[in-house]
Amino acid sequence: MTRPRLPRRIACRLDAWDLARDPRGGDEPPGPPPTGFALLPWLLMGLGSLANIFQDETSEPILAGAGLLAFNSLYVYVTFRSFDHTKRRSPATRLALVLMGLLTCVLGLGYGGTWLLFFPLLGLAAGAALRGRRLARWGWTLATLAGVVAGVKDGWSGVNIAYGTLLSTMVTAAILGLSDVVRDLRAAREELARRAVAEERLRFSRDLHDLLGHTLSVIVVKAEAARRLSSRDLPAALTQVTDIEAVGRQALTEIREAVTGYREGSLGTELDRARSALSAADVAPVVHRSGPPLPPRTEALLGWVVREAVTNVVRHSGASRCEIAVLGSAERVRLTVTDDGPGPSGTSAGPGTGLTGLTERLAAAGGSLTAGARGKGGFVVRAELPVDGAAHPAVPSASRAAAP
Repeated sequence: MTRPRLPRRIACRLDAWDLARDPRGGDEPPGPPPTGFALLPWLLMGLGSLANIFQDETSEPILAGAGLLAFNSLYVYVTFRSFDHTKRRSPATRLALVLMGLLTCVLGLGYGGTWLLFFPLLGLAAGAALRGRRLARWGWTLATLAGVVAGVKDGWSGVNIAYGTLLSTMVTAAILGLSDVVRDLRAAREELARRAVAEERLRFSRDLHDLLGHTLSVIVVKAEAARRLSSRDLPAALTQVTDIEAVGRQALTEIREAVTGYREGSLGTELDRARSALSAADVAPVVHRSGPPLPPRTEALLGWVVREAVTNVVRHSGASRCEIAVLGSAERVRLTVTDDGPGPSGTSAGPGTGLTGLTERLAAAGGSLTAGARGKGGFVVRAELPVDGAAHPAVPSASRAAAP
């Protein structure tokens, strides 16, 4: 089944999530991590020693059989504990490895021949258990020990035993270490993909709140104005209806831009819309703007502030006048939205989701936003930004609850 076409930004996030689940690009998730069963087949190297016992080629076969059983038991114990990060570093595992080394030396010195193959098995167990920075030192130590013991029993064949012990130690540690690294990287990619999806959801829900909250408020206000004017001034009512149509069309465009992630606001556009919305709500708009031109990102952030503040004035304040002032300089720009209404422009329970989200946005860009009641009545929202600090804002905090 093919995936339906999605906006490019969301599709890229979903592709990252799929790749994190399976870096090979297939549909199957990664298999379980390796366990001690992966090293059990190497115990077949001890079949030669077992054959010597049954063929009565070993003196004191009962003692040799007990030594073989003890070695195999220690090998299984160490290898299975080596695949648990906590147990691998425990003193019990290290003690079992030391006992395994002593037993290997005793069996090698006592019987020689195929019994010397226990040294490469010791290297396998040591490589699984001693992965880390000191592995090289332990590998050379085991190889030297194996070479000395094998040299005492079988002369120059001890070189082969020493080489096999070093190789088994280092290769086992390298393969298991690489497996751990691959799984850590896969887990990190999954976590990054989860965070990317969570950030996209936050952005989308935040933009929908900011867009629809303002747009629906303007539509409601203009619809009420059209209803009031319809009985006494039909041309004015039709003007309001035309404005409703224009606002609706603009809202559709903005929602498409928000979905694709390419929406950038304009302070000048938001100021014009603020005048229209305030006038329709019978609130006298007063707009002052001074200072040099602002970068696009700074204008976009201040445009969000104007949109949210004016929406709150229209919906909650009951004001008759609203003043919007933008004062800019080469370094910083300040925006103030003030009304004279008897009620708060925010919600009665404190700052709403919109003002909280705007506070985070401006803080991420190095600015600040404050909102509260004025001493003489009314409500004021103040935003301040560094002109060059909004160019690369940080990602909004994921702890904030998404707006409905």
